[in-house]
Amino acid sequence: MRQLQGMDASFVALETRNSPMHIGSILVYNPETAPGSFVRFKDILQFIGERAQLSRTMRQRLVRVPFDLDYPYWVEDPDFDLEYHVRHVALPQPGDWRQLCIQAARIFARPLDLERPPWEFTVVEGLDNVPGVAKGSFAMVTKVHHAAIDGMSGIDLMEALHTLRPTDPPPATPDNWKPERIPNPIELLGKSYFNAVTNPLRQLEVAAKAAPGLAKAIKGLVVKNFSVSADMIAPKSRFNRAISPHRVVEGRSFKLADIKAIRLLADGAKVNDVFLAIIGGAMRKYLLAKNDLPKKTLTAMAPISVRASGEKGDMGNQVAAMIAPLGTHIEDPAERLAFVTSQTANSKAMSDAIGARNMTEMSKVSPALFMALGAQLYTRLGLANRGVAPPFTTVVTNVPGPPVPIHFTGARLESMMGLLCLTDGLGLGHVVQSYVDEATIAFTADRELLPDPDFYVKCIEDSFAEFLAATQQPASAPASASAPGPAKRKRVAAKARPA
Repeated sequence: MRQLQGMDASFVALETRNSPMHIGSILVYNPETAPGSFVRFKDILQFIGERAQLSRTMRQRLVRVPFDLDYPYWVEDPDFDLEYHVRHVALPQPGDWRQLCIQAARIFARPLDLERPPWEFTVVEGLDNVPGVAKGSFAMVTKVHHAAIDGMSGIDLMEALHTLRPTDPPPATPDNWKPERIPNPIELLGKSYFNAVTNPLRQLEVAAKAAPGLAKAIKGLVVKNFSVSADMIAPKSRFNRAISPHRVVEGRSFKLADIKAIRLLADGAKVNDVFLAIIGGAMRKYLLAKNDLPKKTLTAMAPISVRASGEKGDMGNQVAAMIAPLGTHIEDPAERLAFVTSQTANSKAMSDAIGARNMTEMSKVSPALFMALGAQLYTRLGLANRGVAPPFTTVVTNVPGPPVPIHFTGARLESMMGLLCLTDGLGLGHVVQSYVDEATIAFTADRELLPDPDFYVKCIEDSFAEFLAATQQPASAPASASAPGPAKRKRVAAKARPA
């Protein structure tokens, strides 16, 4: 039995019917590399069951302390049932890309059962009418509670459930997993009392460790190593309201080589700066079309992984964050990239001064009761509709994926598209995910706040095309984006390939 950390517990506290706090992916597999070029559902169950020992997430459930007086605990579930967590559906005819996105959005909108291990995988068949996808291919929509994983540990889970070669055997080590007894409320209350007594000591320890970073940050402000800019405070937008229980998801893939070429438009620009500037351009186009673009730049919260090499495979979240202005007030793409690059460098310098790891450690000693009450009051009082919104407009999380093809039950993974949880005040989130030689910009949005995902994905395509055109000679035509999919093997026109 292990207790959650502060940030992990916050995702449990924020969970509501309208705000299920899980993250996930849409994965598309080509079975041509599997035995007999075919994968049966029972093969999938067997494959996951054989590899469950490689992931701590798979068979642990949450146990909450009465009245949320302390952080919840992870317990090895005595009632674990693999077939509950792995589901099987098929798209109705014609089974196109848009239908897959609609089905994924419906699946993703449903909360997980937090009295079971908090994850679900849904195998989706019927993709034969998605151009660019091989006949017989299938998708898998994954959902894992954010309390269990962050972006980097999610990649570790991907590694546990995939193989480098289609014929790699299951783990040779015996599976020594054992269930645990679920503690009763009296035991949990006793542990919460002990933690309440010792928590002030942990707070002092964290404060002592954080003090040098705060001093360094103050010094950095004085000598102007970085600045606290007004551009880091976001204006309210249509996406910063209370959300509904409904979701839309979409995404597009681009060649990594093109992203690296765009990076040269601004001195010192990183690949992540390019993605931020493309998303800034897309949000600008979308809001201009709605006559709803604020004069001040919108901003993104960009998570920063602080997971050490020794924490690879650990459950939970090891992330800090920085605020990244998106340059939505700038029309010229090259100028927007230069602005984003300078602003992210400033934000990173500030995070480095304070110490990103210190930010994460501080969250671990926040009083659980106050965290839970604050989260519930924010939702129940509708504060997101009363002008109390997060200090950022959207989230843009960059998750590096495998640089080589990987396989699931022998089937080759063709593409991957990340999905995010939303909460009141945050109705639009983006995941940038790389795989082999392509990168996908995907978004999850509240359907009431962004009812036209086809238009917003076109805004992403157009923003990318403007950047790519800026890298080429005037006589050259800009390349179009394509729907996420198998980049090296099948590259087709926009909206013709899946994620």
